[in-house]
Amino acid sequence: MSPSTHVVAHAGRRVALAAAAALTATLALAAPAAAHAEVEADRPQALAENVTLTFVSEAESASAGFSKLRVVLPEGIAPTDVTLDEAPKGWKLTATNDGYTLGGPVLKAGIDAEHKIKVRQLPDAKELAFKTVETYSDGEVSRWIELPTGGEEAEQPAPVLKLEAAAPGAEPVSPSPTETERATPSAAASTPSAAAPQPDASAAASDTAAEEDDGMSSGVLVGVIVVALLVLGGGAWWLVKRRAASSQS
Repeated sequence: MSPSTHVVAHAGRRVALAAAAALTATLALAAPAAAHAEVEADRPQALAENVTLTFVSEAESASAGFSKLRVVLPEGIAPTDVTLDEAPKGWKLTATNDGYTLGGPVLKAGIDAEHKIKVRQLPDAKELAFKTVETYSDGEVSRWIELPTGGEEAEQPAPVLKLEAAAPGAEPVSPSPTETERATPSAAASTPSAAAPQPDASAAASDTAAEEDDGMSSGVLVGVIVVALLVLGGGAWWLVKRRAASSQS
């Protein structure tokens, strides 16, 4: 091999090694960005009932594992409409005001967190976004909560489930108890309290009768007194007249 050929070959190897190193670095930097959260359904159709949703949170840490997930449910799905179907061993679901949390023993680093929930009924919509917050054992938090705006792709997109149109004749089922309580005013607010005093017709009638009896009793008493005075007065006049007649005779 000539000196010039040797130089060219050596330079070619250096270029190849540099390209490989650059590619490795690029892939390493791109790995975290490629991680994401996804959602799928066994029946992705509006107003479908008893639908199983599968969530997958891809691990993006090489040193820490998942310890907890928080999912915000979209409008039309109440926390009481959700039950846990499958989850990592030892993980428990806890309902929140706007969704649920799921957590338990820390997963090994690099292991994706997958769980399934069963939804009572999907709402009548074209797509549903499930904002997801992932917490790692080292305290690192990944927030997949962004929604696409203006046609631009979000950097941290929330898992979105696209739905087919509802089946002919499909209708929303009755709302869950929680939704009913929120939509219906409290019975205590709309119904007079049982403890509140209410007018009693019988009591009023008794009071009126008592007043009438008092009035009658007072009138009779006055009449008796008047008659007694008249009798006494008449008797005294008769006695005086008799004594006068006796003295004259």
